[in-house]
Parts: sequence; C-alpha cells; structure tokens
Amino acid sequence: MKLSICIATFNRAGFIGETLDALVQQLRPGVEIVIVDGASPDDTGEAVRPYLEGSPAIRYFRETENSGVDGDYDKAVGYARGNHVWLFPDDDLPAPGAIDRILQLLEDNEVDLLVVDSEVRDLTVARTLRASRLPFGGQRSYGPQDADRLLADTGYNLTFIGGVVIRKSLWESRQREPYYGSLFIHVGVIFQTPGIGKAKVLAEPLIRIRAGNAMWQPRSFEIWAFKWPDLVWGLDGYSDEAKRAVVPREPWRGFAWLLGYRALGAYSRVEYDTFLAGRLNGPARLLAKTAAALPGKLTNFAAVVGLALIRKGGSAVAYDLVASSRYSNAASRFVTGLWLGKHNPEVR
Repeated sequence: MKLSICIATFNRAGFIGETLDALVQQLRPGVEIVIVDGASPDDTGEAVRPYLEGSPAIRYFRETENSGVDGDYDKAVGYARGNHVWLFPDDDLPAPGAIDRILQLLEDNEVDLLVVDSEVRDLTVARTLRASRLPFGGQRSYGPQDADRLLADTGYNLTFIGGVVIRKSLWESRQREPYYGSLFIHVGVIFQTPGIGKAKVLAEPLIRIRAGNAMWQPRSFEIWAFKWPDLVWGLDGYSDEAKRAVVPREPWRGFAWLLGYRALGAYSRVEYDTFLAGRLNGPARLLAKTAAALPGKLTNFAAVVGLALIRKGGSAVAYDLVASSRYSNAASRFVTGLWLGKHNPEVR
C-alpha cells in the first residue's frame, strides 16, 4: 500500500460525505482511506456507511470514547497500511488531481515528509478567499541540517493538519502521547529531534479549506494565545529566530492582536480574567482590559472597514469576521459583501 488517507472525525455527519465524495473520485490502486470516528453522537456512522459498502479501500473505526483530535489521528495512523499517511480533515476537499500529484512526489519512496499547500475557501467551498498559505512558490527540499529553515518556512502552514503527508514508520518511531491535547500532534512529531531525514515542501494548493467551520472556534483565544506558541517555543533544538518566524512567544501582549480577537468574538472579560489578569500589570494590563471591554459589534465593524481600506476586504480574515464571529452585524456584512459579492450565501 502506497498511501493511506487518514481522517479523524467527530460530529461531521453534515460534511464528511462531501469530503469522501471528492476523495473517492481520485482513489487509485494502492491508496486507502482510514476513518477514525471519535464516538460522534451524531449520524456520522450512517453518513459513512454507503461509502464502506461501495469501496473496500475505505475502512471505518468507531471508537467507544473520544480521544481528542490528536489521539484519534494517532489511532488512524496506527490502523493505516500505507507506507505514507496523508492526515486529512473531515470537512475539507482535495483539489482536482491531488492524490495523483502526491503519489508522483512519493514515487521514489525517499521522502519522509511532504508538506503541501492549501487554499482557503468560504463555507460552501465555492469562493476562494486565499489562494495559497505558503509564503513562497515552487518546490523546496530539506535535510536534517535544514531543521530551522523547515520550521520557519512551514510553521504557519502547519497550523492546518491537512498539509501533512508523512512516512508511517517515522510517525510511529517518534513520541506522540506528549502532544495529546495540544491540537497539533503533527507539529510535535515532525519537529522532534533528530530532524526529518528528507522533506519536500510543495507550494501548490492540493487542499481546499472550508473556512468558518473550525470546531475549536469557542477556544480560539486559548489556542492561538497559548497552546500554539507554547508548542512551537517548547521545541528543543530550534533557534529562537526560527520559532519567532512562526509565532511570537507571547502574542497576547500585542494590543492590536487582542483587538483582532475581540472583533472575532473570541476575547472578552472572561478570557481576560482567565488568562491575562495574572500575567499583566501596569499599562499592558490596562490595555488588555480595555480591549476586552470594547463594544464587540463596533470592534467587528471597525476591523472589517480596516481590512477594506487596505484592500483585504475579501480576505479569509474578513470572511471569519462576518461568518464566524458572534459580533458579526449587518454593517460588517454589508461592507464585506461589497468585496465577496452580495449573493454570497454566507454573507448576509
């Protein structure tokens, strides 16, 4: 078996069928799909059943209890039979020809890690909001001596697990359980020491991300203020410069950063009291408290207008402000609708 597409799913009965439809169309001999269902209380099992009956290349494992996204992806890799595993989300779509492209890049079986680019689309996957997440074009190769460069080049892109294709034996040879609960087990596995033997990065979008559908939205402040930077800055054997290229050590110290999360509906007095009150003092504490107290809808509208003024009114960030934020309002949707189109079903 050349490639296992590993999906960890939870409560995605309304989306996983579309994902499987797109993947099944691209299946080739030597490719399988492995689905681990973390005890979903919805109808995920029923949504998957027709695909199991239609293709022996799809295997479904329903767990009796949820192990979290990290544990369930680790289980999926354990069930996989392929030499390489592609860690695929349960609600996003492969670009046309994506599986063939990956098989082509893995053909010589020398690559331990392949990181591929993705594009960000709206909730319907009909409109492109961001054409690429990698900061460069073309293809790059890395060896163990390039560990810092690999981290700096791919760190942001790897906040999305769907860009990872990794050798199964390499995954299983590394520590995984310490990263359970981090939400980014793949990053912990990839950037353990020693570095990856041979890695390739392809700046070609092979996945279409469905924006506005993240299950961790209610915890986004904690995740991006602490979990993600703590993981990156906790990596051993990497320079501060490489880590800083991925994320600041304490992003929550930035007033503009806090305003952005206030506009997204993820930062309020609750988050201030829970996470920041004991960490700040003096002017920094006052600014953080002020950001938490600002009117949410007004901050949301100001952020949308600010993005429009710098010609990013149709960006993925602007879309999140109107499609995901609890402070989305008619004025914000109107401004963003001018960029995304009045008939966009998610901006109204």
